[in-house]
Amino acid sequence: MAAKVFKMTTQGKEELLAELEQLETVGRNDIAEKLKVARSYGDLSENSEYDEAKSEQAKIEARINELRYQLDHAVIIDAGEAGGTSKKNVITMGSKVTVVRKTDKKEIVYEIVGFSQSNPSEGKISDESPVGTALMGAKKGDTVVVEAPIGNIEFKIKDVK
Repeated sequence: MAAKVFKMTTQGKEELLAELEQLETVGRNDIAEKLKVARSYGDLSENSEYDEAKSEQAKIEARINELRYQLDHAVIIDAGEAGGTSKKNVITMGSKVTVVRKTDKKEIVYEIVGFSQSNPSEGKISDESPVGTALMGAKKGDTVVVEAPIGNIEFKIKDVK
């Protein structure tokens, strides 16, 4: 079975590298200190501080492994590379898109990123999400329809950067 490919922008890769660095240095050192303190309390079989520190250590190690896997299987796709000069208004990975929702005329700005970078609260949506999928390949001035559980939502593309 082929490994999953993680599409991401250069900025997204840098963010993952920074998180990995932080976890491998500061995160591991903090856990080592917590384990050392918890061991000093004596009997480990009934030591909740030790159990909590071991659980936190397992979470950090799992995240480190996840980040390493994503970075090892990352494919960098940026708007400038994907679109080229002849397609500069075409929405691709890395594009910042301003859309207007037709139902209430609300203006929303999205940045199209890879799945591992998505954070809807920051306006970063995956190219695999319903909105991201509808926007990919569209141009300034186009109207796209997003199929959502509440019904179809139409967006007019106001700007692409």
